[in-house]
Amino acid sequence: MRKFIFFIFLFYIFSFSILVSAQEKLIPNATSGILMEINSGKIIFEREKDKEVSIASLTKMVAQIIILEEIEKGSIKWDDMVTVSKNASDMGGSQIYLEQGEKMSVEDLMKGISVASGNDAVVAMAEFISGTEEKFVKRMNRTVRKLGLKHTHFSNCTGLDEENHYSSAYDMAMIARELIMNHSEILRFSSIYEDYLRENTDRKFWLVNTNKLVSQYEGCDGLKTGHTDNAGYCLAATSKRDNVRLIGIVLGEKDSKVRNSETINLLDYGFNNVKVNVLKRKGSIIDYLSLEKANIKNVPILLKNDLIVIDGPSNKKEIKYKVQFNNYNLPIKKKTVIGNIKAFYKKNLISEEDLIIGESIRKIDYFDLLKEQLINLLLGNI
Repeated sequence: MRKFIFFIFLFYIFSFSILVSAQEKLIPNATSGILMEINSGKIIFEREKDKEVSIASLTKMVAQIIILEEIEKGSIKWDDMVTVSKNASDMGGSQIYLEQGEKMSVEDLMKGISVASGNDAVVAMAEFISGTEEKFVKRMNRTVRKLGLKHTHFSNCTGLDEENHYSSAYDMAMIARELIMNHSEILRFSSIYEDYLRENTDRKFWLVNTNKLVSQYEGCDGLKTGHTDNAGYCLAATSKRDNVRLIGIVLGEKDSKVRNSETINLLDYGFNNVKVNVLKRKGSIIDYLSLEKANIKNVPILLKNDLIVIDGPSNKKEIKYKVQFNNYNLPIKKKTVIGNIKAFYKKNLISEEDLIIGESIRKIDYFDLLKEQLINLLLGNI
């Protein structure tokens, strides 16, 4: 018996040593990096995750969050035309060669940002939304503070090297997570490998994605590359296979080939070692909200995303759930976050996810009340 126990002990020590050795080889040339499972936010691998460094054009992910927020609010539309300023057209580095006075749609500018990492395109959008780049950058900094990130500060919206402009691998992963989970339309742009701007004109411009993993790695559909002298070569990559979506961040690589190969190693490690248990599917009806003064009496409450647990208990019957609703006022738009659901195993929180309202609801008015009374009278309920 003692020999058997000793053998098991040696087996676990050997397995752990192999795991540690494999992790050490994942991103040896990077300044820092991280691998995260997106739904749970669980960190699978980390290296200097909170180190504050230059992050080049990964900066633009926060600009993309703001652009998509404005689209979702209806403040701007994809077919709105943006007039390019001299300031935007003068931007150096990666660009789509905008000219002063040129007009380009919001959608095409978003392509220019997402696919070609155009500095001129992101400045044009910053000015269109906030009036000036400076005001837009202030909004970017407010955005990261709202996300609770402590190792990020921006001095511009492009990611060009500038004093007091930095982030960390962990903060970049959380920004990427926010972008994908709450503004998923970004993947429509970041997954494009090649496209054209100014098509059917004499200034036709060929876009080729700076993120080569989109065409080279299974399931990769984003997200953002970056390179400056201070930052080195950086990449925020996301890939989805079956129910698993991973975010890999590598910062400070020495060249683009090493950056890509080490990111692939990072993602491979994740897909080979992460086991995801789906507890409840996205869109499942979790509860009904009963509202007396609303135009709909019993409103379905849906799961916003898959409720999952990484390497969790196999016996789902032992998991307990707790639903909690936020304070709210009518009206409430469809898909508004109305609360959350938490999963517990042996009193330990193992997963949580937002709940959204399944139908738009409003407060009933006089005519709604009259209609309701007439229906009840006809049905003999009065």
